[in-house]
Amino acid sequence: MIDEKSRSLPSGEELIEVFGARVHNLKNIDISIPKNQLVVITGISGSGKSSLAFDTIYAEGQRRYMESFGAYARQFIGDMERPDVDKITGLSPVISIEQKTTNRNPRSTVGTVTEVYDFLRLLYARIGQAFSYNTGRPMVKFSEEEIVANIFQKYTSKKISVLSPLVRGRKGHYRELFEDIRKKGFVKVRIDGEIRDLVPKMQVDRYKIHDIEVVIDRLTVTTEMKTRVSQSVQTALNMGKGLMFLLINDDNKIVQYSKQLMCDETGISYEEPSPNSFSFNSPYGACPVCKGLGAVYRISLDAIIPDRKKSVNEGGIEPLGSERDAYTFTVVQKLARKNKFSLDTPIEDMPAKALNLILYGTTENTTETILEIDETEPAHTNAEYEGLIPMLKRWFGASSTDSLRLWVEKYMELKTCDACGGARLRKESLWFRIDSRNIAELSNLNLDKLATWFMDIEKRLTNKQNTIAKDVLKEIRERLQFLLDVGLNYLTLNRPTRTLSGGESQRIRLATQIGSQLQGITYILDEPSIGLHQRDNQRLILALQNLRDIGNSILVVEHDKDIMMAADYLVDIGPKAGFHGGRIVAQGKPATMLTLDTITADYLNGHRKIPLPVERRMGNGKILEITGARGNNLKNVNVQFPLGKFIVVTGVSGSGKSTLINETLYPILSHHAYGSKGVPLEYKKIRGLEHIDKVIEIDQSPIGRTPRSNPATYCGFFTDIRTLFASIPEAKIRGYTAGRFSFNVKSGRCEVCEGGGMRVIEMNFLPDVYVHCEKCNGKRYNRETLEIRYKGKSISDVLDMTVDEACEFFINVHYLYRKIKVLQEVGLGYITLGQSAVTLSGGEAQRVKLGTELSKRETGKTFYILDEPTTGLHFEDISHLLDVLNKLVDRGNTVLVIEHNMDVIKVADHLIDLGPEGGDGGGEILYEGTPEKMLDVKRSFTAKFLKDELKDRPKAQGLKLKTNGQI
Repeated sequence: MIDEKSRSLPSGEELIEVFGARVHNLKNIDISIPKNQLVVITGISGSGKSSLAFDTIYAEGQRRYMESFGAYARQFIGDMERPDVDKITGLSPVISIEQKTTNRNPRSTVGTVTEVYDFLRLLYARIGQAFSYNTGRPMVKFSEEEIVANIFQKYTSKKISVLSPLVRGRKGHYRELFEDIRKKGFVKVRIDGEIRDLVPKMQVDRYKIHDIEVVIDRLTVTTEMKTRVSQSVQTALNMGKGLMFLLINDDNKIVQYSKQLMCDETGISYEEPSPNSFSFNSPYGACPVCKGLGAVYRISLDAIIPDRKKSVNEGGIEPLGSERDAYTFTVVQKLARKNKFSLDTPIEDMPAKALNLILYGTTENTTETILEIDETEPAHTNAEYEGLIPMLKRWFGASSTDSLRLWVEKYMELKTCDACGGARLRKESLWFRIDSRNIAELSNLNLDKLATWFMDIEKRLTNKQNTIAKDVLKEIRERLQFLLDVGLNYLTLNRPTRTLSGGESQRIRLATQIGSQLQGITYILDEPSIGLHQRDNQRLILALQNLRDIGNSILVVEHDKDIMMAADYLVDIGPKAGFHGGRIVAQGKPATMLTLDTITADYLNGHRKIPLPVERRMGNGKILEITGARGNNLKNVNVQFPLGKFIVVTGVSGSGKSTLINETLYPILSHHAYGSKGVPLEYKKIRGLEHIDKVIEIDQSPIGRTPRSNPATYCGFFTDIRTLFASIPEAKIRGYTAGRFSFNVKSGRCEVCEGGGMRVIEMNFLPDVYVHCEKCNGKRYNRETLEIRYKGKSISDVLDMTVDEACEFFINVHYLYRKIKVLQEVGLGYITLGQSAVTLSGGEAQRVKLGTELSKRETGKTFYILDEPTTGLHFEDISHLLDVLNKLVDRGNTVLVIEHNMDVIKVADHLIDLGPEGGDGGGEILYEGTPEKMLDVKRSFTAKFLKDELKDRPKAQGLKLKTNGQI
């Protein structure tokens, strides 16, 4: 029961009230949540936190918004299902900020999502100074008045001709152009530097390149001629589309004037800049080669010819394959006969001419080719043979089938674009500068350095620039400060959003929302502290309080102790997970909660703790070592990973942990164990690979993306259950095989719901309704299949059993019991064997995967990598998780975890700490060794927080080590 004292709410306070919530495992709960406060919802993983916050409160808020549209509009945009709740009152408009990185588009960056880059584009369009990409000198542009003044200043008393350029560097006879000029009353033109009279039917050589200017006026520059000069300049600029030439007759010198930006030395001109000129998502600003992506696909000769010792007939050119009766191969054979070379010669001994003929369809000595995809350009094919590489390019660029494009992609590599150097923008845009920096250089600065650059920018700008930029600079500074406030100082504006962790993505959206300054909103956040080091927690708490203080209600699903204690109000859901959860265990102010007798309160007030290990493992004495790792911000580091230990990699956000482990170590191990093609970031060498035969990365992604996937199918023991049912005498008499007991196969499943157990009733402009199938009543199978029973239970009854019940039921079937028992050991005894994968929380999905690994026979040479496995886990869940990980290590395997959670860090056998800061200030190895010895590392922020966790341990303790196997 909930203590009434813990439920007390200030009288007269505005409330969000929920009555009769029954979504997923919620037990018809009623709850009142104070508005305009920071409210934290906590509880064990799978207890129903997300069901209340997202699937009830947020879903109802979204549904109400959709209801505001008319019935006609709703049939196009779809409707949302009404959550299973009696009533919700006091709900203001809701905005959800979830963990999921929804945008996988390579064009989406931190700058575009936060709108900082949009303001930066506006700043460069309005006050950026243009420089010539030919000479590096500032570009100039003139108004009509400035041109006239310049002419009188420089060329007074000189004879000049005012020219208007009509054709610049183009072929053609231009008969119609000359006739048109003549009809307008002009009598002279300048063709390729020579002034000629205009005559009827005049034309030039159509196959030569020409420059043609019309002579607008010829005069001597005197004060009496000022009006005439002004009129001539105006006419010349109109005809020349903003460009005019001045011919100084005495020395035959040409001077160029432009209303657009122009280089006065070489004559090149830029278009007037607009914000789109600096957008890599616009054709006006994007690099024409890479189309604004910063990288291009290149054909990789190493991928096409992996083994030069083989001949063409032996499959030396991989896309062609070995000798066979295929069209392309027969064409190559004809080519070989015609040009008198053999396809049996090893490729390394073939003449360059012959190889180039096969690869490029030409005998030129080409070594590589850049793939520029142009969907509109027709394929240029040689009647006889176009060449293998042009063929691959054509298939990749113009193929309508994804499978063919994916096949060609195997022979390509993504390389930085040579035209823009990865800056994504066209050449002209990169030559606009503010304080000697272009927009791409600013986008590649860490956010803290960018904020520093903007701090006193006014001192480095002119008065005119300051007047124009005043409001834009204010917006940029505010948005940058919000990003720094949530601990993202190590990111850059150019960082693609698809490379961000769930927590980083969420904090960026949080900063964007603070920047929008909306009021009266209910914000719902899902663990914003993911990926955030303890050092930066206070900054996040201040950001959340800032959002609250401007007049919003903040609901946070969170397990972090600091955020829970900083909340105005706490809601604890439990007491256990799954079927045993879904109730409000306690609610109230954090100080009140500490006095209660709940699992969460016990961990908060220190009555329960995750114990320190009595001893640290010695490992098996073998070492995996990487030397010279230089990816992203890593500073040429050397790292040792002692095998047979529980290793934890720590460090502040952005210090290089993911770069070292996920982007360098994992691709190396994956290639070694499975031959995968992932390319690791730069490193010098690695030794010790012979001690590892498997590498497994375990994350919190769902175990299946469809409702048909469940723990039994994922772990693989559903096949054993089906085989068991097929071996029952009655099933053998009827001729049933194991396939009969699959709900995905026609013979045994219910054909009305096709084995789904539910039917969708379409309601036109109302949301679709899911109802139990009336034929099988949700059991998924047809009547004949359900008649086969094992110990009185049908296959459907077994799927509805919890893991605890199944362990008891199958206790005598050893091969099944062993696999199911593992799920019970990882703390998932409450889930059902047939529970839909989409209803499992991230922590539950992760433990199902770990359970599957525990059930496999061990070689003792497996390397497990987990990136922040405590995401979404309560203190009690972390205790279960550590038990499982320790079991894996005790079998002789190596478990490596990237983690910020102190409960995990303190129990490690071996710590690797990166830092000291994030971004450019990180990338160094600060410490390698046991947790106890790390406390003396002054530069480590992790050490400062670890000191509190290890304070109860005597100094001499913890230096004892144990070998694997001593459990």
